Amino acid sequence: MAGASPRIHEAPDDLLGAIDYCYEQGWTDGLPVVPPQVDRVKAMAAADSRPWNTVITTHPATGLELSLHGAAVNAVMAGCLPEHFPVLVAAFQAMDRADFNFHGSTASTGGSAPLLIVSGPYADEIGMNSDVNLFGPGNRANATIGRAVRLILRNVFQMLPGISDKSTQGNPGKYSFCIAERARGNPWPLLCEAQGYAKGLSSVTAYAGGGFCNVENHGGNTPEQILGSVADAMANYGCITLGQSVVVLAPEHMHIVAAAGWTREDAQKFLFSQAKRSVEGMMGVGKYREREYDAQHGDHAHGLAQAGFIHRGLRPDDILITMGGGDAGGHSCFIPSWSRGRGSIMQHYAIVPMAK
Repeated sequence: MAGASPRIHEAPDDLLGAIDYCYEQGWTDGLPVVPPQVDRVKAMAAADSRPWNTVITTHPATGLELSLHGAAVNAVMAGCLPEHFPVLVAAFQAMDRADFNFHGSTASTGGSAPLLIVSGPYADEIGMNSDVNLFGPGNRANATIGRAVRLILRNVFQMLPGISDKSTQGNPGKYSFCIAERARGNPWPLLCEAQGYAKGLSSVTAYAGGGFCNVENHGGNTPEQILGSVADAMANYGCITLGQSVVVLAPEHMHIVAAAGWTREDAQKFLFSQAKRSVEGMMGVGKYREREYDAQHGDHAHGLAQAGFIHRGLRPDDILITMGGGDAGGHSCFIPSWSRGRGSIMQHYAIVPMAK
């Protein structure tokens, strides 16, 4: 709670004993954590100039609060460096907004994990990976910032598997789900620019991601071919809902799309128009809901919604498209949103760099 004094635990002096103590307290995600020594926590919290008891996120269902101190403790345990802390703080400030649906997205059977996408120069300043294997292991900033999110959800907000976190099958992203947008060679404005932030500012986008779908296309050489394969993944019967989408185009795919003069908005419109299933087909698999069809085709619907079809999302700008990954390889990805409907709307927030 705001204003509460931090609790100091007496742990064994040796490192392995202290790690085991953290396990005994139930503070881990199943992997060993860095014991949160007082001096490390103070150094982490000092990366933000506000008082340590400043509340940055409140759980709407339980009233539990995340303070800067609580975030710093878990950032230390996750293995973060102080310069990583501003990204973590901004991410939780984004998730604190009502439209993100903080409780539902972390407690539901859907099994989503908060995907963080960092855009702008701060990603490079702290050494984040936007290149080869950006969703995989090997980069400290990506891995530990994402992991700190999970530890906070567990230790501060008490989202415990099987108790308050009711995920049917879970999601590997629940360990860590954090990437940087690739700026090098990116032909489109960066997300932070498209989001309206001033030049030089960075942002983090928080998205309740339901999983990861690899989209392989090594033969396509037109935007329609590349994005057509992405749209097909977005509209598979297992994924298609009115929810939002994240599409991360590999550089090889991005350059095909951009070389033809397509903008982000062009790609969004194409994906929305093509990521669809017929009402008949939706009925056949038991997923058709008349109210969802009405929402998509009613008075305020986007003109690209085709009669007799359900499209993924309500409108083209429900699809976030960015670039990431290594130069070689025709592998992009689609990440569906949590829930069958409009359960969570992605949010973004400016990153306040660590004071130097």
